[in-house]
Amino acid sequence: MSGFNEANTIEEAIRDRLSALPGNNWAFIHGADLPREAQDVLIGSWLKDALCRLNSDIDKDPEKADEVIYKLRGVLVEARHSGLVRANELFTEWLRGEKSMPLGKDGEHITINLIDYDDHSKNHYVVSQQVPSMGAKNAFFDLVLYVNGIPLVVGEVKTPVRMAISWQDGASDFMGGDKYYWANQSSFFVPNLLCFATEGKTFAYGAVNAGFKHWMPWHKTTDGDEIPQNMNTVLTSAERLLEPQTLLELLQSFALYSATKLPNSNVIKRIKLLPRYPQYEAAKQIVERVKSGEIRKGLIWHFQGSGKSLLMLYAAKMLKADPDLKNPTVVVVVDRVDLDSQINTTFDNADVKNVTPVKSCKQLSKQLKHDSRNVLVTTIFKFDDVEIDENNKDGLNPRENIIVLVDEAHRTQEGMLGEKMRWALPNAYFFGLTGTPISGLERNTFRLFGADQDQGRYMNRYSYKQSIRDEATLPVKFEPRLAELRVDQEAIDKEFDALAEANNLTEEEKTQLSQKAGKLAHLLKAPKRMEAIADDIQEHFTSHVEPKGLKAMVVVYDREACVLMYDLLTKRFGEGTCEVVMNLSQGGIDDETDENGHPKKKASDWVKWDALGLPLDKLAFKRWQAIDASSTHQEKVLDQYRDSSDPLKVLIVTAKLLTGFDAPICYCMYLDKPLRDHTLLQAMCRTNRLYDDSKRHGLIIDYLGVFENLAKALAYDPKEIEGVVDQLGKYKDEVPVALEKCLALFEGVDRTVGGYEGLIAAQERLASNEVRDLFAAQFNVLKKLWEALTPDPFLAPYQRDYRWLAQVYDSVRPVGGLGSLIWQALGPETIRLIHQYTDIDQIRDDLDELVMDADSLFTLSEAEQKRRGKRLEISLIAKVRHKSGDPRYVELGKRLERLREQYEAGVISSINWLKELLEAARETVQLDNGANDDDKIVEDNKLALSELFKEVRNDQTPQIISRIVDDIDKIVKATRFPGWQNTTAGDREMKQVLRKTLLKYQLHRDAELFDKAYAYISEHY
Repeated sequence: MSGFNEANTIEEAIRDRLSALPGNNWAFIHGADLPREAQDVLIGSWLKDALCRLNSDIDKDPEKADEVIYKLRGVLVEARHSGLVRANELFTEWLRGEKSMPLGKDGEHITINLIDYDDHSKNHYVVSQQVPSMGAKNAFFDLVLYVNGIPLVVGEVKTPVRMAISWQDGASDFMGGDKYYWANQSSFFVPNLLCFATEGKTFAYGAVNAGFKHWMPWHKTTDGDEIPQNMNTVLTSAERLLEPQTLLELLQSFALYSATKLPNSNVIKRIKLLPRYPQYEAAKQIVERVKSGEIRKGLIWHFQGSGKSLLMLYAAKMLKADPDLKNPTVVVVVDRVDLDSQINTTFDNADVKNVTPVKSCKQLSKQLKHDSRNVLVTTIFKFDDVEIDENNKDGLNPRENIIVLVDEAHRTQEGMLGEKMRWALPNAYFFGLTGTPISGLERNTFRLFGADQDQGRYMNRYSYKQSIRDEATLPVKFEPRLAELRVDQEAIDKEFDALAEANNLTEEEKTQLSQKAGKLAHLLKAPKRMEAIADDIQEHFTSHVEPKGLKAMVVVYDREACVLMYDLLTKRFGEGTCEVVMNLSQGGIDDETDENGHPKKKASDWVKWDALGLPLDKLAFKRWQAIDASSTHQEKVLDQYRDSSDPLKVLIVTAKLLTGFDAPICYCMYLDKPLRDHTLLQAMCRTNRLYDDSKRHGLIIDYLGVFENLAKALAYDPKEIEGVVDQLGKYKDEVPVALEKCLALFEGVDRTVGGYEGLIAAQERLASNEVRDLFAAQFNVLKKLWEALTPDPFLAPYQRDYRWLAQVYDSVRPVGGLGSLIWQALGPETIRLIHQYTDIDQIRDDLDELVMDADSLFTLSEAEQKRRGKRLEISLIAKVRHKSGDPRYVELGKRLERLREQYEAGVISSINWLKELLEAARETVQLDNGANDDDKIVEDNKLALSELFKEVRNDQTPQIISRIVDDIDKIVKATRFPGWQNTTAGDREMKQVLRKTLLKYQLHRDAELFDKAYAYISEHY
């Protein structure tokens, strides 16, 4: 019985499933049988056949195909100079048929077609297994999909029969570690469309250079909320994503390249974006519906934070690119200025062509009347100046190939602005996108955008539960606070209605009285109440939010409350830590706003603000005016907020930023404003964006009891809102259960025993990978609960047991190799607890004392050998953790993991295990004693190179020598690989990079200099 492993289970299963697809399926050829050499990225013979098949001018003269292939091979090496993403972008232009060469009659430029997107049967599809590749480090890729000899997809699979192995271990082979394919095999990934990883239970795909949080599952929105984690699910995902039609659609229409700013810096980097499956589905449905012409509207209901901006971008690009639509106009409509800015930024960063940001009502009318065929991005308010002419049925533009994409389609569409937009474009298609549809009598998103032909009146639905399951968004928790300061709004409303009835007030009089009296406003802004809330925010933020490295928003009743809260929190946190973002330039502080933050009446200036006697100086007023008036200034403030290193930690708002604002670092919202329905749901979703491991969920601190009756507050079907937001208190019920599950694994272990004896006793209960993996899974559940509640006093009775479990967990946590990723890094609160209370004395720096003479080993009993080995292993692993940033210690960690597995599997005896540990200990002591040796070697290399240059150059050269030497040192280190001197490819490549470096300084013609430099590099690198 051979048992189960990655090769004979999931790897072969995916291979067989793909090769059995009907129609244009994948033919299987093993990697060893491919017509290529290990250093080849493209399979030249297949690519040449495709070039002749798909290009009539090349078919007449097949030698022209060699010119194209030569050009493509030049793009492959671009990754070393421009970076992998940029090289990938350049090759994608070739794959999409966007490049030409002078290969036609009389040297005429012709478009080069590498793939046929219209007739998929004309392409050649091959799935290959265990494909060898030569690079900086040689590799074997588990699965590679070739289209016309071009490797578009690479997959890494891991064993499905070990709990601690996840798809992330496969993904990490691309991203870093020992294999680090994207760096060590960069040329192979220049043509890459996507990579995938699986361990037979879950499946994820990602673009080149994507981090873990950007790897995604591939399902269908119709699959429902619950999807089992098993091999059938993986095979279904693989079949759906990797079928030729889907891959070619993704390549042709969905792979995007965008600019993004690196966190904590002003560095702009290029990234590749691939769609999530809901974006892919909905964008395709929009295009198909427009092309069919039968139904002229549709509702896309995707939960907040799941990427509607990108969905509109994909749809707009596809609509513009489809020749059957005859160059349509696409109008993207939002209902807030900040959303307008966000959409424009999304389109700009992705370099979408022919996008026109509409700046004014006049410009909008002009663009529509003059039949603009661009992508127009506008706010609904720019339709305000449109005058409806009942006698004119053609509006501003009656053309039928106008497609309107309305973001946040639940707002402003039912009123006059919506009517004006529909009159202006009477024959347009209207698609509404929302995470929070409204189904009321007066305002009904389903009636406005939902087609009768669509089941449920929505065209595509991506639910909250699906987005959480897919890790597209985070769950949101809430915690009620300060019950004694709650305002009973219902009681106030009831009292007010009774007062109005007793005085026979008309509705108009009731409204006027309500506005003047402002009872709720007065109660909410009572000085003592505001002080108490500010104190609570300071205490909670300092203890729960700041230690995680995250930030917060405070939502208050109105703009006056913004000013008051700013003053209170600035006194508590310090200058520069808080900022207000609110409407200022359009109205005064006491002017009412509608639910979207737009002033109901114009008014006011500094005089009116000053007359209120608020704690606000003119400087702050002008600064907030600038933030409000200038999108550039506002974006600068928001960039500061998104930057984890910037002291700005709290944003204070009343209406702005409650929709469309995307700041993953925002973890906590302090809510002191009565919100309801879609406005409440949108506001709380400011906290549900993915960040890093310190953020497991979003948190709402509720000062008004908004969440006490969630069904009423959100006004949705209880089935729809189930699980949308949970009370944090539920975690408290789960802590003792999770703790007991962990402790059950150590039944009989005396937890009062410290030192090596106590730790070894605990470790002996985790004797196998299976039990250790079970402990890891159970402790991670406990850790998430613990860190969500810390520093709640509720945890005090459990702290001793939790600390003990955390120390045991840390002592057996893998320090390298497979399975280390599921043992996620300890959170900041847990690390602080371990450091603060570490009372196990196994972490010591006297390893040289523990290194015994090998001759004395044979005098030890078997039990003593085992005990000494365990003790030494504990010290070594502690040392490795302490030096985790040093790659030499990382290798040592992997070696210790292999030794542990061999010993536990019975492959080596306890004495041989101890011998190996002693050898590792000696090497560790040597590393410690010579910690700076590598730096010395590097410096010696540079000094020797400098002397070499001085030897062959004249006296005028030395001032640039240091620059030349640095350049050579960097490029040689980046290019070299073990044994490169003994390979033809390595020799050729190293000579090329040396010549290029010398060319930079016009020294490339100096043969003596080149020969000496190359001889030195061969010897020392």
